[in-house]
Amino acid sequence: MHTTNYFDTFIEVSLDTKVREGTPPPSRDKKTVAEIEYELIIENPYKYNSDEILFRVYAERNNIPREEQEQARKQFFSTGQPCFRASPLAKSYGYGIHCNSEGKVAIYGIETAAYQNFLADTKIKKVKAMKLSREWK
Repeated sequence: MHTTNYFDTFIEVSLDTKVREGTPPPSRDKKTVAEIEYELIIENPYKYNSDEILFRVYAERNNIPREEQEQARKQFFSTGQPCFRASPLAKSYGYGIHCNSEGKVAIYGIETAAYQNFLADTKIKKVKAMKLSREWK
């Protein structure tokens, strides 16, 4: 089984993000990945780890019935999946993602004092979200 979980890590906003503050993803008829991630995390800070969130997004977007989710989860994590460094929340919407010592996640807008505190905290690892563009400079 592969995992996407980070521990004691802060995922910084992408270097080429276009926003200056955390911005909730816009609502659509069919919820986007960003919208589902945002709702799960903002309503339940430090309740879910990355694997739980990413699978819930996958299950919701693919209408997987609850009784089929255990098998679908095994299949989903039988191969590597993109981690939260690729999340649109950190790439496009201005949210840093903190993973605590249990791997549970919460998000913080780039404009917040909490975001700056995570950057200054020497006890946690910092990684940057993936860039929006695929250009290498």
